[in-house]
Amino acid sequence: MRVGEIARGTSETDIAVRLDLDGSGTAEIATGVGFFDHMLDLFARHGLFDLTLKATGDLHIDQHHTVEDCGIALGQAFRQALGDKRGITRYADVHLPMDETLSRIAVDISGRPFLVFRTSFSAAKIGDFDTELVREFFQAFAINAGVTLHVETLYGENNHHIAESCFKGLARGLRKAVAIDAREGSRVPSTKGSL
Repeated sequence: MRVGEIARGTSETDIAVRLDLDGSGTAEIATGVGFFDHMLDLFARHGLFDLTLKATGDLHIDQHHTVEDCGIALGQAFRQALGDKRGITRYADVHLPMDETLSRIAVDISGRPFLVFRTSFSAAKIGDFDTELVREFFQAFAINAGVTLHVETLYGENNHHIAESCFKGLARGLRKAVAIDAREGSRVPSTKGSL
């Protein structure tokens, strides 16, 4: 069973995450940030991950700590759930259309965290959500999950659609990358023998 559970508490946030990589896409999300809850809900649904994520944070200051720390905790849960990564597909890429928007996401579950993020927004906010936090979440997730992640919006106009295409693309890419490859057997998909 590929499940990760993380409890992370700081002076700024208190977060509990449970992630099942082999779920059906059910989610229980409560971060206090409505748009972010929506993004995490569709992340679970499109990844077919069962995800429970509860967070309380210093939202009286802003949303930054809550969103970033959720990325940290979710990344840690993802890494934990993968274990030694035996038999996984490892690589995946997705072109994700969302109406007028098209984003490309490429993933390598390499153990070498890196983010390339070539997505921009024409407005500072989507509702009351700071658009710059999309990158902050992806950065925190990639570093703590130990994945190489490339995110690029090829074109798009609506900021909601741009953010959604990135989150859905991440979900679909990870879903493919964590899938068990029967031909790989019990091997780790690396010539080094470990990831």
